[in-house]
Amino acid sequence: MLLLAATPLAAQPGPTTGSPALDASTDAATPASLPYATTIPPTGVEALDGPLRDASRLIRLSDEAPVDAYGLVARALGEPPLLDAVLRAEGYWAGRIEVLIAGTPAGAPGLAQRLAAAPPSQPVPVEVRVTPGPRYSLRRITLRPDGPAAVAPVAALGQPEGLAPGDPARSGPVLDAESALLDRLRTAGYPLAAVVDREVLVNHEAQAMDVTWLLAPGPQARFAPPQIAGETAVSQRLLARVTNRLAGEPYSPAAQEATRRQLLALGAFDSVRARAGDRLDEAGRLPVTFTVSDRPRNAAGATLAYETNFGPSATVYYERRNLFGNAELLRLEASASRLGGETEDNNYRIGANLRRPGLFDGRTSLVLDAAMLRERLDAYDRDAVTASALLERPFGNRWVLQSGPTFETGRIGRDGNLEPFTLAGLVMGARYDNTNDPLDPRSGLRGTINVVPYADLAEGGGFVRAIGTLRSYFDLTGSGGTVLALRGTLGSLVGADRAVPLDKRFYAGGGGSVRGYAYQSIGPRDSQNRPNGGSSLVEGSVELRQRVSGAFGMVAFLDAGSVGQEETPSFEEVRLGAGLGVRYATAIGPLRLDVAIPLNKQSGDDGYGLYVGLGQAF
Repeated sequence: MLLLAATPLAAQPGPTTGSPALDASTDAATPASLPYATTIPPTGVEALDGPLRDASRLIRLSDEAPVDAYGLVARALGEPPLLDAVLRAEGYWAGRIEVLIAGTPAGAPGLAQRLAAAPPSQPVPVEVRVTPGPRYSLRRITLRPDGPAAVAPVAALGQPEGLAPGDPARSGPVLDAESALLDRLRTAGYPLAAVVDREVLVNHEAQAMDVTWLLAPGPQARFAPPQIAGETAVSQRLLARVTNRLAGEPYSPAAQEATRRQLLALGAFDSVRARAGDRLDEAGRLPVTFTVSDRPRNAAGATLAYETNFGPSATVYYERRNLFGNAELLRLEASASRLGGETEDNNYRIGANLRRPGLFDGRTSLVLDAAMLRERLDAYDRDAVTASALLERPFGNRWVLQSGPTFETGRIGRDGNLEPFTLAGLVMGARYDNTNDPLDPRSGLRGTINVVPYADLAEGGGFVRAIGTLRSYFDLTGSGGTVLALRGTLGSLVGADRAVPLDKRFYAGGGGSVRGYAYQSIGPRDSQNRPNGGSSLVEGSVELRQRVSGAFGMVAFLDAGSVGQEETPSFEEVRLGAGLGVRYATAIGPLRLDVAIPLNKQSGDDGYGLYVGLGQAF
């Protein structure tokens, strides 16, 4: 029986040099460089052939680092350890590797001198013969505690994940299992868990491998009051309000990461790094430090979009971050749309938004918003001033709840006949998001619901406007290359009559609704065939998003929408739009170009719609 104790494992082979002296003097290009061509015949195990070629230093350096005869021999002598690491990584522990230069073993005496004396007219043939041998299997997998105090936590680990007797004796899964063992101990509250020793015994007679870990969990611990590092202009009092919730809590990597994300969610930092200490303090608590880096204080930008029905639109904005030192974000924004028609038909909006995070428990944000707007739409004309003061708070990692008063006043009507209105409401909203990417999701769900009871301060009475949207994304290939995206929306006006202001009624059609139809064109019409809005809304969209090459992708979509005159959503007059789109991925989301046609047009509808914008349609 032959035993190799403490056999080293490597996740993947690294560079190895056979003779440092020879490599240092001969790997550089010289006038006497000797061209060569390396081949690795098939091993009979297809899964090994590619990794062996990738690990071959002879192949990798043949063009980029020419050598002379002495350097070639040195490089050939350093090849077997590299390829043997590939074999062991796949469980082949008795492999044989032979390197032949012009048919002669690389270790033959005087080979370099003979090659140098008679340089060939053609590249020197180099053949690397690899014989994998039998594939070994795992036999025994053992966890041992490092001392009496470690017995219980080590016993609670059970069998290492991803390893079982009879599995191939591959080094990668062994290293992965070791990392998983440490992660499980840390998750259980042992921040200083460590592997004291890993013993790997390879029995060549039995063609088997035994693995034994000696584990030291260390003490369970709680967090010490966190420290903040890095130069920042954000109030230390605010940062302490966010981080001090961690103090005294049992150690948990998830809790540490959640606090890091909460600091990042303040919006004042480019990056937040968390680092736990490598020893406990005098009170037996674990120190943790969050290193922050401020975002630039000022930012500005612009967006452009185009729609065939109404022409271009534009938005410009300016942001001032950490306005008063408490991570506030002030955003000033101006937008103009429907710029392709007459001046009197243009729409304008000027708004200001101030977000103050970190209130109360450090997780609640106050969002103040005010705007002046002028709208000239097919459905109505409106001049208004709006304002709201909302409180937002996340619950868990996925939910955000929102509530607060809203107020708007102005004039609304048609054909220049605008009547005054004044509404006060109470916003109650919730958002859910577990998607994998905020800009271009490929998997997960997003849901929003908003319910706003309104009181009509001018005319008396009131109504409730409720709308909810669910979006789901399915990665059909597992690589993000093909994504199925679905969207559904339901809306209802409860307790409403036709005296509800025109802008609070429901409409469908346009780039964010049913493509192929004009904005707000779907739904009940008045006697002059103008959109009149309804009391209910139902919409749905299906998109198949396919990455074609590099940053380019294609989209096929089908949209549907219906607006009813009753509170209950109606499916009686559903309008369908279908089309194709092109996407180009950028760092701030995909550029979008969609062309859609209405499948069951209404009177006055155009034959197609063209939509250009930034970001996915939903």
